[in-house]
Amino acid sequence: MPAQAPLRLVFAGTPEFAVAGLHACIDAGAQVVAAYTQPDRPAGRGRKLSASPVKQAARAAGIPVEQPASLKAPEVQQRLRDYAPDLLVVIAYGLIVPRTVLAIPPLGGWNIHASLLPRWRGAAPIQRALLAGDRKTGVCLMQMDAGLDTGPVLVRETLVIRADDTGGSLHDRLAAAGARLLGAALRRAFASAALPATPQAADGAVYAHKLDKAEARLDFTRPATELERKVRAFNPWPVAEAKLAGERVRVWAAQVLAVDAASTAPAGSVLGASKHGIDIACGEGALRILKLQRPGGRAISAADYLNARPELRRP
Repeated sequence: MPAQAPLRLVFAGTPEFAVAGLHACIDAGAQVVAAYTQPDRPAGRGRKLSASPVKQAARAAGIPVEQPASLKAPEVQQRLRDYAPDLLVVIAYGLIVPRTVLAIPPLGGWNIHASLLPRWRGAAPIQRALLAGDRKTGVCLMQMDAGLDTGPVLVRETLVIRADDTGGSLHDRLAAAGARLLGAALRRAFASAALPATPQAADGAVYAHKLDKAEARLDFTRPATELERKVRAFNPWPVAEAKLAGERVRVWAAQVLAVDAASTAPAGSVLGASKHGIDIACGEGALRILKLQRPGGRAISAADYLNARPELRRP
């Protein structure tokens, strides 16, 4: 392909994480001939059908949108062939991409994944890295193959996980990093520069299982450090839950406190409650709840919560 020829690209993605990547393809000068995204899903209290963030972004950019329920049907694959793409770019699409689909574009498929592969292959790499207490993560641009996040890595970027990172803040930083990585790689491809593919290491593969709402429940018999990571990882979804003095609440922010080694307070009991936070005894240490949400309410500070429950106040 001549260096000056526009690269015909099909983009496949669904959530907000993928939107920055779609914009990176456009900004890099690729001809995005179609955007594939999952079918509209019910959302909100009214359960009305809602377009995915990628669908909304593609329509705003004037890009044709395709929403097949699967890529396995022959007619769906023929539709993709009709677009005559040179490259397929996939970011958090959420559907299996068959080998037959990867064989359609001459350049195959590229995928942006939010981890330092082979660690945290799978559906929830951002949250799993936070839950595990990883000190670093990153994004990889890989050449797709038939496996699940097993393809050779073309380029990668490492990010330090900050002590105050949440699932939301790390999501945003990784999305931006992935877009930078993708844009730079596309520009190199336009210039016919080689992108060496490095096979993933045989050791160190860890699978990032999909999140389950049940995981968000805080068990105060566990160490406070573990619970604090869970609060951060599950913000903004599905949000950590706890039973606080008889009331089920959602916990949006918390921090770890050291406690007297001689303390015999049972796990889950309130050690202190003031404008600074609500301190809960844990299996190891204590967890100070800083921001929480009552059933049917909005997220509020611990001080505001105590205004409604003054009986909990104690030094």
